[in-house]
Amino acid sequence: MARRLYFSLIGIVVLVGSLLGGNLFAGNMPSLGLDLQGGASVTLQPEGDFTPSALNQAVEIIEQRVNSLGVSEPEITRQGDNVVVNLPGVNDQQKALDIIGRQGELLLRPVLQAGTLNTDTATTIPGTDTTIAGSETSVVDTSVVDTTIAATEGGPGSVRSRGAATTIPASTDTTVPASSDSTVPAVAESNISISEDTTDPYSNAVLLGQNDEAYLVGPAGASGKVFTNNAQAVINNGNWTVTVELRKGAEGEDLWNALTTRCFNRDATCPTARIAIALDGTVISAPAVQEAVFTGGNVQISGDFSQSEARDLAKILEFGAVPVKFSVATVQTVSPTLGKDSLRAAIISGLIGVLLVMAFFFVYYRMLTIVVIGGLMVSSALMWSIIAFISRSNGLALTLSGVAGIIVSIGVTVDSYVVFFERIKDELHAGKSLRSSAQRSFSLAWRTILAADTVSFLGAIVLWWLTVGSVRGFAFFLGLSTLCDVIVSYFFTRPAVLLLARSKFLQGRKILGVALPESGAQ
Repeated sequence: MARRLYFSLIGIVVLVGSLLGGNLFAGNMPSLGLDLQGGASVTLQPEGDFTPSALNQAVEIIEQRVNSLGVSEPEITRQGDNVVVNLPGVNDQQKALDIIGRQGELLLRPVLQAGTLNTDTATTIPGTDTTIAGSETSVVDTSVVDTTIAATEGGPGSVRSRGAATTIPASTDTTVPASSDSTVPAVAESNISISEDTTDPYSNAVLLGQNDEAYLVGPAGASGKVFTNNAQAVINNGNWTVTVELRKGAEGEDLWNALTTRCFNRDATCPTARIAIALDGTVISAPAVQEAVFTGGNVQISGDFSQSEARDLAKILEFGAVPVKFSVATVQTVSPTLGKDSLRAAIISGLIGVLLVMAFFFVYYRMLTIVVIGGLMVSSALMWSIIAFISRSNGLALTLSGVAGIIVSIGVTVDSYVVFFERIKDELHAGKSLRSSAQRSFSLAWRTILAADTVSFLGAIVLWWLTVGSVRGFAFFLGLSTLCDVIVSYFFTRPAVLLLARSKFLQGRKILGVALPESGAQ
């Protein structure tokens, strides 16, 4: 019996210590939310008609976009139909709006010219006299096209080129002044009009793509609405491809075939035979068209894709097929100073709560307070480790409401100790020894502890399920604290008290208001 108690006590201490050390070694730390760190919060309101699946897909795209920009632990949640984007550490409202983007439609634009950006030279689009004045990069002619597009049972195809430069009719001296960040907003000075708005579907534009690619594109021939929302990344002949279905009729196949026919025939509006798939002014992929007319309703996009690239493109095509337009309902900022003040207040309130609990136990339960201190340390280390790991792996952020949930959970933990110790006290008053009292008391108290923690945990689940925003943070951390209390009560508190009851340390001392005999009767 004693061996199992030692195994449980030492095991939980070693396990929690290992988790704590592993997180510290890996550099995992609990991430602070908007109200503790400061930052910006943007509420987006959907406009027009949309479906629940479209809204869910829009949230995924927003989250993917924000994460790719390196924002520290962003939080993207739905509140009804609205989407709330919290950006800790972003203290400028305009920057927050720029990060989130316009949520623009997916546009399919004919490629007039393509090339690859190189540094250290003037920027020139081959085949024209179009230059980007003052830029430190250049568009250098290349001829490598490794992706195509065709029909599946209706045809395969491919998307994603390394750049294919051709010539287009152009007058001389078409200059595009460079922006400070060497991107491509342009103002035309000749008969080739290049719009500064890279998302304008009715004008020519210079767009950037992946791997330093640049594209001169014409007006959009169609939008992502030509596709249905069933794009999938699949393996075909050992390579990752993306298959997507075309909508029927004038809103799908007719628009698509009109655009692919122009590109397949390499007319003046699509001399490269390529279609740029652009989202928010960025070329996601630029396929070469292999068939003029697609029948059967399916298009396959193939090329040198990795698994993640194919899946990302499938998500983008789904989003383009069912776009959700958002308007900005509110933009709020929380200053870093206010965030630090909130964090400091939360820490102080937590410490005061713990000190009051310790004072109560020391006055009322005397020597057994050492078990309470040890249990709180183990529980705190376990909870810190879990929060730090989830923050790193799933973007969990500790908010002020979460801190409130943790502080409230101190009361849940205290209840467990009080129930156990009061049971022991009753047994001692009945004339039983400490050793037998401790064993019997835990058996009786455990059912009460388990019932009380179950009620708290169910309450946390209900709050999590039915509420939104900060209340969910409170519910999550309350539930987590409750689970930690159950684990620590059984694997730490139980063996610690039972082993103390068997030792000579407490013999002859007064605990729980009852004097123990010197002999330590069994």
